[in-house]
Amino acid sequence: MEYGFTTAAYVVAAVLFILSLGGLSGQESAKRAVWYGIVGMALAVLATLYGPGAGNWLISVAMIVVGGAIGWVVAQRVQMTEMPQLVAAMHSLVGLAAVFIGYNTEFEMARIAGMFASADADGLNALGGFAAKVAAKFATDAHPGELTILRIETFLGVFIGAVTFTGSVIAYGKLAGKVDGKAKKLPGGHVLNAGAALLSLVLLVMYFNGAGTWALAVMTLAAFFIGYHLIMGIGGADMPVVVSMLNSYSGWAAAAIGFSLSNDLLIVVGALVGSSGAILSYIMCKAMNRSFISVILGGFGGTTGPAMEVTGEQIAIDAEGVAAALNDAESVIIIPGYGMAVAQAQQSVSELTRKLRAKGKEVRFAIHPVAGRLPGHMNVLLAEAKVPYDIVLEMDEINEDFPNTDVAIVIGSNDIVNPAAQEDPNSPIAGMPVLECWKAKQVFVSKRGQGTGYSGIENPLFYKDNTRMFYGDAKKSIDALLPLID
Repeated sequence: MEYGFTTAAYVVAAVLFILSLGGLSGQESAKRAVWYGIVGMALAVLATLYGPGAGNWLISVAMIVVGGAIGWVVAQRVQMTEMPQLVAAMHSLVGLAAVFIGYNTEFEMARIAGMFASADADGLNALGGFAAKVAAKFATDAHPGELTILRIETFLGVFIGAVTFTGSVIAYGKLAGKVDGKAKKLPGGHVLNAGAALLSLVLLVMYFNGAGTWALAVMTLAAFFIGYHLIMGIGGADMPVVVSMLNSYSGWAAAAIGFSLSNDLLIVVGALVGSSGAILSYIMCKAMNRSFISVILGGFGGTTGPAMEVTGEQIAIDAEGVAAALNDAESVIIIPGYGMAVAQAQQSVSELTRKLRAKGKEVRFAIHPVAGRLPGHMNVLLAEAKVPYDIVLEMDEINEDFPNTDVAIVIGSNDIVNPAAQEDPNSPIAGMPVLECWKAKQVFVSKRGQGTGYSGIENPLFYKDNTRMFYGDAKKSIDALLPLID
């Protein structure tokens, strides 16, 4: 009965997770999709607690209560600007969990091997849950090769989990500004990563042939280094790709551990997360003109030579000047970026959009796939501010419209509107598809000051003849415009 209920619950939960992923692909269905995921996870947890081998109820319930309370507090306090680093932090926990479970499997294998060696029949008969499953794999006559497969699953789960853990910690540090966002590698660069990977492969062979826990421990240290060095070698401008890549890693780590635990749902969910993260990483790489292999290996996001010299000066404009241009314009394209999130200006931008549309003007939003520091970051902010979905367009849908646009307003963006991507082969973002807003008749850039921003890349857009700099906090600047739109 317990097996039947658990299996049925896992099937339903898997379907809910698939529906959740599918629904998250559209803004209209995203809220419903989140609830699918919540219900699916709640069902999965209950089925696992009720299922065969469950025990330690007091500890299990206590951990659920404590973890749920921490999650609730974090969710209440975190700002949308902090969401990317929160996601990276969650990935690190998945990776660390995979490492712990892998070591638990190793310790159980060692304990049960001792029981078989001493012919401890009473101890073997008393085993239950996961330990009983491991013991069954030691009966090689009944299950030939299963113990070998378990060792490989354990090794891979720990390896991927360790890479995910340290990589996610460094990604969190870069996104939160606690670690320098520039690409940095130790002397030797990729050779060190390749050496650590080769060492891990050798240790896998040794572990496979019975080397013991020490081989797993040394591999874990090597994997920790790989995760650290890979992400340290990636520039801050490319963090959106890193977040989706680590999301994929965490999924594969969960899937590997699912095989070790013989947990079908964990395998399915891990595969869903791993494959969707990999697909998203590929899409993001295309949006940035990056090689998917270079992302996996790390070490991109740096310069290849001296950057093109930017000439001219940044010309400032006040709210009255911007308002006059907007009142005369017929078509307006707004380009949001991370600066809008920092200033929490999305509500003000939404109100500006409402006022302009009420006057019969065409207002649309142009969203670059890597706008912000998390895939879909800007879409979430605009949906939160009740901006109509049908006027929020992706880069490929709107880029050709800039030459026929009267006013383009850039709010807190830098790299995604940087002409250097097309004009400077030595730029860190050379070849990256960008929103060609400089082709509009007038461009207004809402920006705090004259700095280069998070990625540290200079932007020739700010010096073009048709560009005016609307300096100041984005929310205050937009609020100053609202009463001037007549």
